[in-house]
Amino acid sequence: MSTITNRQAICDVLVEQAKNDKDIVVVCSDSRGSASLATFASTYPKQFVEVGIAEQNLVGISAGLASCNKKVFAASPASFISTRSYEQVKVDVAYSNTNVTLIGISGGVSYGALGMTHHSCQDFAAMCALTGMRVYCPSDRFQTTKLMQALLEDDKPAYIRVSRSATEDVYDETIDFQFDKANVIQQGTDVVLIACGEMVPYAKKAAKQLEALGISTGLIDMYCLKPFDQETLFEQTKQAKLVVSIEEHAPQGGLGSFVAQALSMHQPKRMIQLCLPDEHLISGTNKEMFAYYGLDEDGIVKAVQNAL
Repeated sequence: MSTITNRQAICDVLVEQAKNDKDIVVVCSDSRGSASLATFASTYPKQFVEVGIAEQNLVGISAGLASCNKKVFAASPASFISTRSYEQVKVDVAYSNTNVTLIGISGGVSYGALGMTHHSCQDFAAMCALTGMRVYCPSDRFQTTKLMQALLEDDKPAYIRVSRSATEDVYDETIDFQFDKANVIQQGTDVVLIACGEMVPYAKKAAKQLEALGISTGLIDMYCLKPFDQETLFEQTKQAKLVVSIEEHAPQGGLGSFVAQALSMHQPKRMIQLCLPDEHLISGTNKEMFAYYGLDEDGIVKAVQNAL
C-alpha cells in the first residue's frame, strides 16, 4: 500500500517544476492542507494565492491569472469546485479556453462520513458536458505524476479528480503513460473490466480473482474520460463476452455512460455498470461504502459471476 496520495504527487510535481518556471501559480480555496499543497505555498509564496472559502472567486481569479500567461492550478474539494463554481468554470475557463487546471480533491465519496454535501458523484458528468474541458481521473501516484507533467506542457483547460486517501500502487516508475490514451493493464477474452481512479486497484484485484476462477479477464484503466479513448475500448472488447464499467460516480453521465454509448453505436456488447446508485447514499468511510455498494474486488467478482 502506497503512503503517497495522488494529491501529494500533484504537489511534488508542482514544487519541482516551479523551481525553473515562475509562471506556475497555485490557487486554493482554504484547501492547502486538504490538497497537500502546503509545501508549495511555503516554498513559493509569491506563486500561491489563497482565496478562502470562495470557490467562485477561485475559478475567476485563476482564469484572470491564466489570461496573463500564467500556468494556473486551482485546487478545491471536488464536491464544491464542480458545483458551486460551475458557471465560472463554464464561462471563464472552458468557453474562454484559459490555461487553468482544476484539481478536484477528495473526489467521489472520499469524505464519506460527512454525507452528501461533501460527496462528488456528479463531477464527471458536469465537467464532461462542458465544451473545451478535458476530464481526468488518475489511479495512482505514478500515473498522476505523468499526467501532471503532461498538463504542464500544454495550455488547455482540464479537470482532474483525485481521491483523499492513498491508493494502492497500480504502476511503478516504468509506467508506459500516453497522454489521452487509456492504459491496458491486461488483456482478456471473457470479460473486460474498465475502471478509473480509485476503482482501478479494486478492479485489478478482481481481475486476479477472476483469472484464478478460469475467467479470461481484461482490464483497462480509462483515466481519460474526456477525450474518451474509443479506439482502445473497441480494440480490447471486440472478443469479450461481457464488458463491465466500474466507477465512483452516479449512473448518469460518467464512465459507464461513455462506455455504453460508444459500444451501442459502434460495437454492441453485453454490459453491466457498477457505480454508486442514484439515491441518497449511506455515510461511512469510503472503503465501507465501496463494500456496501459492491465496488470492491469481492463485489466486482460477484457481479461478473452473476452476469456470466
